Amino acid sequence: MNSFYRRLCFLSVLLLMVCGVGAQTLSLDDCRKLALQNNKQLSVARLKQEVAKDAKGVAKAQYLPKVDVLGSYVHTTKEISLLNDKQKATFNSLGTTTYNSLATNLPSIAAELIGSGLITPEQAVALGDLFNKYGEGLKNGLDGLGQKVTDAFRTDTRNIWVGSIVVAQPIYMGGKLTAMNKIADISQDLAANETASREQTVLINTDKAYWLVVSLRHKKALAQQYYDLVKTLEDDVDKMVKSGVATKANKLSVSVKVNEADMTLTQVDNGLALSKMALCQICGLPIDSKIVLKDEEVSSFDVAPAVPTYPEDMAINNRPEIKMLENANDIAEQGVKLARSGYLPTVAMTAGWTISNPNVFNGFQKKFGDVFDIGVVFRMPLWNWGETKYKIRSAKAAKSISALELADAKDLVRLQVNQNEFKLNEANKKLIMTKKNIKSAEENLRAATLGFKEGVMTSSNVLEAQTAWLVANTQQIDAAIDVKLAQTELKKTLGILHFR
Repeated sequence: MNSFYRRLCFLSVLLLMVCGVGAQTLSLDDCRKLALQNNKQLSVARLKQEVAKDAKGVAKAQYLPKVDVLGSYVHTTKEISLLNDKQKATFNSLGTTTYNSLATNLPSIAAELIGSGLITPEQAVALGDLFNKYGEGLKNGLDGLGQKVTDAFRTDTRNIWVGSIVVAQPIYMGGKLTAMNKIADISQDLAANETASREQTVLINTDKAYWLVVSLRHKKALAQQYYDLVKTLEDDVDKMVKSGVATKANKLSVSVKVNEADMTLTQVDNGLALSKMALCQICGLPIDSKIVLKDEEVSSFDVAPAVPTYPEDMAINNRPEIKMLENANDIAEQGVKLARSGYLPTVAMTAGWTISNPNVFNGFQKKFGDVFDIGVVFRMPLWNWGETKYKIRSAKAAKSISALELADAKDLVRLQVNQNEFKLNEANKKLIMTKKNIKSAEENLRAATLGFKEGVMTSSNVLEAQTAWLVANTQQIDAAIDVKLAQTELKKTLGILHFR
């Protein structure tokens, strides 16, 4: 047995040297911190919080006035005309029409005036001479005047420049803005609760991976001890075979156990390496990183049974999943109000400044002209073929669904709490039982080893005692890990699993 202890001490020192060189020592809190920092889904949840925060800013901005600047340029092939073609022709030929009318009617007018004694024939002739002398000038003057009138009515709107600044201030939107802002507030809470839920998921996965590594590390040490025990027994039996006090069959049965122990040691070693890779992946470290966990020390690994007591409604009040469903229910309630706003009027105040070229406020001058305006816009929906009614019914149905899902989730959470409490109590009892079994297995192994040395027990009895010792210690490791994980699962179920 002295050689066994020497080999064991040598292997322990060698293991510490191998693990210590370039290895990073991590505690459970270290692993949790790294996992929370590097988990991609958790980063997505945090970004969703930022999105919800920005959406809240958008909703609040709807209460404030909006200022828009508008500008446009339009070129048309035709201009806007205030006169039709007939009116234009009338104005353009005003002098010609007047001259022709006077020329045609002047003789009869002169005859009537002479007959009435108002003028003499000599005066009529003089009047005709005056008409002949000045009529052409009168015709041209009136035609020119008519052309000026026509030109004055031209708008020359083939090139139109318009610019404006518009201010709009909502006054009453039928409760739509209030509902939108409340939805934005609730969405922020929803994003925060989703982040908390993902954090708890990350923590529980980290704890499982961490304690799996610890479990396999202790099982590796246990497998090594078991291998050394059966190997020592094999050496003793080999000596007994050479001395003639044991058969080759005895040695073969022990050798089979040695091979099995060696294979178990290899499997545990491979499982430990893979579990550390999985833990590194969860922590955001390269999977080939060399890490050593603080709880890998056999002497420091001791778990005391724990029976915590918690308030009955703690899970309902703390579970982020329940809070998320409550958020969804509140959003659905605001959705009903948002749909109902379709029946209500909206009122907004507007003000603005407009500039245009041509100047429509001064005879379509080819200059920029501006104007200020202020007004109130009122909108009242009268008929939309039942669209608002269907929206309200749909929103109410969504609210009923969310309420039912919330009630169902609360029942499931209460069931989960009871299940995990039973699971923890069972793990505690199993841990107590395994500690008692280890004492019995150790005493049985001691007695079997002593009896084998004294020649009153066979190698089969020792193998059975060694196997029982291995099983008892394995069960104790599993029970201790089960207690740790059951405690963590219960905290997650209660919604109190947080990083310190």
